[in-house]
Amino acid sequence: MKDIVRTLYVNFLKLTSARGSVDPAITKELFPTAEILTPARVKDLSAALDLEIKNPAFYEQALTHRSYLQVLNSPDYRSNERLEFLGDAILGMVTAEYLFYNNRQVLEGELTKMRSWLVNKKSLAICARTLHLESFLLLSYSANQSLQRGNDSMLADALEAIIAAIYLDLGFDEVRKFIVNSMLPIMVNESLVQDTNFKSLLLEDVQSRGHAAPKYVVIREEGPDHEKEFTVEVYVDSTCIGVGTGRNKKDAEQKAAKAGIDLLAKKKERRRRQ
Repeated sequence: MKDIVRTLYVNFLKLTSARGSVDPAITKELFPTAEILTPARVKDLSAALDLEIKNPAFYEQALTHRSYLQVLNSPDYRSNERLEFLGDAILGMVTAEYLFYNNRQVLEGELTKMRSWLVNKKSLAICARTLHLESFLLLSYSANQSLQRGNDSMLADALEAIIAAIYLDLGFDEVRKFIVNSMLPIMVNESLVQDTNFKSLLLEDVQSRGHAAPKYVVIREEGPDHEKEFTVEVYVDSTCIGVGTGRNKKDAEQKAAKAGIDLLAKKKERRRRQ
């Protein structure tokens, strides 16, 4: 513990004597580039993020998954894990600020719940896909296969790293604008969807029609322990009315219930038109 405190103190002295922005030599040391982001790719990424990129090296590291270091095969390059650490803190701060000013009568405990309700791996992954980050990620072949199978944690981590890259490249005002304008609307919408309990809605629907409560059956369980995928069917009486697949049973059941609600709604609409 003393060594940690001593290191923090020495680094603090360096920071307070820096007088302004970080020394370019330190930036070059922390962000060596393999120049994988060509000018054309930088232009595409700039368009996807809707901002002007000044230093591509920040973004190249932000998009480098640790698996890709094996491909680069050099001790000089770094993965995006340190940037992810910084981006997570920035995202938390900006979201807290946003909630603080826009929910003036809400107490601290509820604000904390609202922030955790908004900021989670699933909503971050959906933001990342909306921004098409998956087409820019630098991954090994096996990691890319994992991404294609639905392991979205890599996307969520990369987006947090991108937040840090924007902060380092363009400053706090620009990263705040990016989070508030490009991310929070998506996260709010996704959280509203997640907050909908489709199982409860389906239960109310089928019971109002005089049927027994729906039954959920796991029909398939695939993948290793850290990448399980469950497929669930939902039955009303003895009829399957929906199928859902998810990273856990709860998610798969919710998707199956949503499919069941959609099917019953379509049947009701067809009967109405006849």
